Amino acid sequence: MKKHSARVAPLSACNSPVLTLTKVEGEDHIRDSVVGPTDTQAAGVVAGAESSSSKRKLHCCIRVTTVQVSKALWGVAMVMCVCSSWAGSTQLAKLTFKQFDAPFTLTWFATSWNSLFFPLYYIGHLCKSPERQTPRQRFRECCRFFGDDGLTPKVFFTKVAPFGLLWILTNYLYLQALRKINTTDASALFCCNKAFVFLLSWIVLRDRFMGVRIVAAILAIAGIVMMTYADGFHSHSVIGITLVVASASMSALYKVLFKMVLGSAKFGEAALFLSIVGSANFVFISFVPLILYFTHVEYIDSPGEIPWACFCGVAGLMFAFNVLLNFGVAITYPTLISLGIVLSVPVNAMVDLYTCEINFNTVRLIAVFIICLGFLMLLLPEDWDQCIIQLSTKLRKRDEPAEGSAEAGATTGLNWRGRARTSMSTFAH
Repeated sequence: MKKHSARVAPLSACNSPVLTLTKVEGEDHIRDSVVGPTDTQAAGVVAGAESSSSKRKLHCCIRVTTVQVSKALWGVAMVMCVCSSWAGSTQLAKLTFKQFDAPFTLTWFATSWNSLFFPLYYIGHLCKSPERQTPRQRFRECCRFFGDDGLTPKVFFTKVAPFGLLWILTNYLYLQALRKINTTDASALFCCNKAFVFLLSWIVLRDRFMGVRIVAAILAIAGIVMMTYADGFHSHSVIGITLVVASASMSALYKVLFKMVLGSAKFGEAALFLSIVGSANFVFISFVPLILYFTHVEYIDSPGEIPWACFCGVAGLMFAFNVLLNFGVAITYPTLISLGIVLSVPVNAMVDLYTCEINFNTVRLIAVFIICLGFLMLLLPEDWDQCIIQLSTKLRKRDEPAEGSAEAGATTGLNWRGRARTSMSTFAH
């Protein structure tokens, strides 16, 4: 991964024009001191050096701009893919429960697909990396993420199993909530997990305090209350809203604890971690769907009546969503990926409006808007206020040179003392 990160650095290409320009300037100084050309020849050499350096700078800027444009275009495609995968999995899960009401079985089935993360990553490693490693070598190298001893039973039960349980709880509570409320409310309320992440990071990880994010968290909480009020505080909708908020809380707890316990992971390490979670889910949690089947909690007459197409569709869309969410930062900006999640809310709203499963009253619309607004405010960078100040300063400086040049033309014949007096009088006014 170190070689990969060093290879794709976009600004490394800009170093060569600077070094070339330095060499050209050094050669010109040597020629001036040793050969002693005429003024006309020296001016021509300097002009040629400046023109070549300007061309190289322009080429470098165009190259950097091209990289940024391609990254933005990839971001647009990524937004559409994230939005469609998340909204599609939500809608398909809602449709699946009409045929087979089994949220935990669907959670277990979808989580088991996470075991495909590391094999897919290894295929990408074989295609991209110049030095190809065997699966065993790559596995051992990625296992260093867990410590010097690798993946030991102690590490598994202390650092992997808790995150696997949080993963299952997040998905199960969200799918359970879809049985109670519509997909628009569920997808909008799940956007509150970013506000919960900020609050937990501020309390547990001692992250930087930001007033705008506190406002966003307050908006998210207000949106939850208004969403509950939209249906008149009926028990059916209150239970569904509570389940979605609990799912968002589990997702936030998963992210904060992962950062606190394991830190940040590279692509191979993240793929290995998710594959271990999926494999452990398949091995250790398989008895739960069987118990639910034999106790008639999640029962169907025969395995042939299970809607396997819907099951595989939901699992495939969730797997694609997690792939885009974890590895999409390699080709685009993380903010654009997050936009795909919030854009799934209007997509689900259009589908619910078409199927007549939702009543868009004023309170619900305001609640959805407030939650989405809070989500977008949480996407602001930490130095957003400084960026605004710098931008306003640059805009002011663009207007100052015209005024400054006019003043300089009027005071061309004055001495420094006269200029100082003029500036002092200007400050006095």
